[in-house]
Amino acid sequence: MTTDDQLTGTANRVRTTTGALILLGLVAGFLSGLFGVGGGVIVVPALLLLGMDQRLAAGSSVAAILPTSIVGAVGYGLSGHIDWIAGLLLAAGIVIGAQLGTFLLARIPRDVLFWIFVAFLAAVVVSLWLVVPERGASIPMNVWLGAALVLTGVITGILSGLMGVGGGIIVVPVLIVLFGASDLIAKGTSLLMMVPGSISATIGNGRRKNVDLRVAAIIGLSACVASPLGLLTATSISPFWSNVGFSVLMIGVITQLLVKHIRGRRRAA
Repeated sequence: MTTDDQLTGTANRVRTTTGALILLGLVAGFLSGLFGVGGGVIVVPALLLLGMDQRLAAGSSVAAILPTSIVGAVGYGLSGHIDWIAGLLLAAGIVIGAQLGTFLLARIPRDVLFWIFVAFLAAVVVSLWLVVPERGASIPMNVWLGAALVLTGVITGILSGLMGVGGGIIVVPVLIVLFGASDLIAKGTSLLMMVPGSISATIGNGRRKNVDLRVAAIIGLSACVASPLGLLTATSISPFWSNVGFSVLMIGVITQLLVKHIRGRRRAA
């Protein structure tokens, strides 16, 4: 093969990868706007399939979430579907929880935690079929509920750090089922909560060189384009169908976690 052929082949691979990253960003952005999640559950496995290292994939996904969550939060905020106090309390809790998760990572039996977490997610899926939120419902704020929101953020941060899942997967159904929020307020508040967490995590990953800023920029900017469409879809469907869609997404998350866990056990055997 000549040098020109090699250069052409490299250019084609770059174009193909860039196209795949743009498509990935569009899908992640749509899901972010539709469900109030960061999209990492889609981004990380896809980056691994594209040949990226696990730590780089996770770090790049977190960085890509930042512009997506900002655009999504702005969209939900302009529509009046964010509880700003709840979002800030959750964010404060997540910052603390993320640090605790890092501390506990090497100190607790992950197998036990894994099955407890999977059982929790399965219970949430069932609850989403039983509890249908009212579209106009808000979170009735008081001191005790404020403390409960901080605690929810702490637990979410710990589980996110230990299990490698985004906080939105946990926070959105919890706000609906336990705090009585409407589906739209739960999603908008979840996206607001992700902004400071993404900034903090990206700074940390950048220091450890666990982020590919080019990949994150392509995915993040592409996601920003599709996020408003996800928001438009979310406001167009009923709370019941919103719950159905979110439960399907969570079943996908549970399946992904189980597959990853089984593969890890096989490699260790």
